[in-house]
Amino acid sequence: MMNRSNLKRGMVLSILLAIATVAGCATSGLGGGDYSRGQTRGEQSVRLGVVEQVRKVKIDGTRTGTGAAAGAVLGGVGGSAAGGGRGQVVTTIAGAIVGGIVGQAAENAGTSKDGVEVTIKLESGKLIAITQEADEQFNVGDRVRVLSGGGVTRVSH
Repeated sequence: MMNRSNLKRGMVLSILLAIATVAGCATSGLGGGDYSRGQTRGEQSVRLGVVEQVRKVKIDGTRTGTGAAAGAVLGGVGGSAAGGGRGQVVTTIAGAIVGGIVGQAAENAGTSKDGVEVTIKLESGKLIAITQEADEQFNVGDRVRVLSGGGVTRVSH
């Protein structure tokens, strides 16, 4: 039979997991076809070029603190269930610290993206490299457009 304390812990855990899941899904895309609301209806300059090199990269995930906070609370709740008296205080603190570290790592790993670094020789002869999420396939020799505006540069076909 579940007592009130365990029921409350279960509810807290469920709510925190739901918040962490929603926060993890809220990351915006970093690909050539992803635009933020503020980037729409703005002018962009367009340069043409040819792909010289393509290299796979990993784009770091987010570190909003949501994962660390949720992990700390979950770890603290788990730690408080262990021990008694002063031991319970120690396990609660240790659980919160370990949970925070694990939660932050989980958030980062869960939101990291596969990316691509595309080196382009522009028609002007200048060589540039753009890194973005791997939402398009680029091959050496492809003719591409480099779009720049509002502090963002992207590559597309």
